[in-house]
Amino acid sequence: MSENNIVEQLYKVIQERKENPTEGSYTSYLFEEGIDKILKKVGEESAEVIISSKNSDNKETVGEISDLFYHTLVLMVAKGIEIEDVVAELEKRREKIGNKKPKRVDK
Repeated sequence: MSENNIVEQLYKVIQERKENPTEGSYTSYLFEEGIDKILKKVGEESAEVIISSKNSDNKETVGEISDLFYHTLVLMVAKGIEIEDVVAELEKRREKIGNKKPKRVDK
C-alpha cells in the first residue's frame, strides 16, 4: 500500500481501532456496537448522499460521500474485506465491454 494514499491510511487506522479500541473513538464505538450499527450507518449515509445530490451544494455532497466512504471502510474492516479485494473486482469489471443490460420492456 502506498503511504500517500489517504484511503489506505484511513483503512489502517480503522483496523487499528478494531484491534486496539480507544476510549472516546467513534470508530471503536462502531465496532463495540457491532455489525447492525455499522450497516445502519452505511444505510443512513447512502440516503444522505442521495438527498444532498438533489441539492445544488456540491460541498455538502462531498461531505456526505466522505461519510459514506468512511462507514463503508469500517464495514470492510468488520467483514475482513481488504482494499485490494475491491480494487481487484473493479479491475475485473473494467475489462468488461458492452455488458449494459438491454432496456426492460414492461407489458
